[in-house]
Amino acid sequence: MPVPKILTVVQARMGSSRLPGKVLLPLAGQPLLVRMAERVRRAHLAGTVVVATTTDPADDAIAGLCAAHGLECFRGDALDLLDRHYQAARHYGADVVLKIPSDCPLIDPAVIDEVVRFYLDFAERYDFVSNLHPATFPDGNDVEVMPIEALETAWREARRPLEREHTTPFFWENPGRFRLGNVEWDAGQDFSMSHRWTIDYPEDYNFIKAVYDALYPTNPTFGLPDILALLDKQPDIAQLNARYAGVNWYRNHLDELKTVDPSQTRKI
Repeated sequence: MPVPKILTVVQARMGSSRLPGKVLLPLAGQPLLVRMAERVRRAHLAGTVVVATTTDPADDAIAGLCAAHGLECFRGDALDLLDRHYQAARHYGADVVLKIPSDCPLIDPAVIDEVVRFYLDFAERYDFVSNLHPATFPDGNDVEVMPIEALETAWREARRPLEREHTTPFFWENPGRFRLGNVEWDAGQDFSMSHRWTIDYPEDYNFIKAVYDALYPTNPTFGLPDILALLDKQPDIAQLNARYAGVNWYRNHLDELKTVDPSQTRKI
């Protein structure tokens, strides 16, 4: 069986209501998006990594950043992220497509490999594999994997605004139609609501910057265990954004989501 062509899509834009330009904030001397791309590319099974931004002039800055740092860049629809994801996959001729949000600059390449390996090992069994349904890893290690055929089905049939904006809900909101796989953290713990390693607020940036400042200079390839060890040693770092732990986009759509309950999110 031929090796599938894997594409990892990191969707990024300059606009953010809570933290504009967050993908360009500095981390260890480089923009956040560059540091995150370094981590994603370190995964053995990430395939081609592309930053998918929008055609809005405001996102010329992201396209320029990609060009300056040798990152693949694709530009598409600003609001229909499912279309942007699918068009990027078509452009690169992908067989298997990964979705990793650009707000995960602490993502562990080993987690990416674990989820993709699970998909590849059981590709005949699943139409969609993630580590999010239910989530157990620290928030900010989001990996979703799907074959191009399934992505095309979602692109063609998804109608609800949240399905277009968030790219993948059409899969996990239709468990009777799609064969869904989930990878749980082998630590046997669930840190998804207690450990927030994603960026949406200024406090998140303070947390992520503190982690980079502490670990990157001596160990630029630091992973999930290194971060947990740091937080054990310096719990004050975790407090920097603790007030937002468990806050995610689900909170605004609980009345629309059939497969998510209030225990999987928290209102501010």
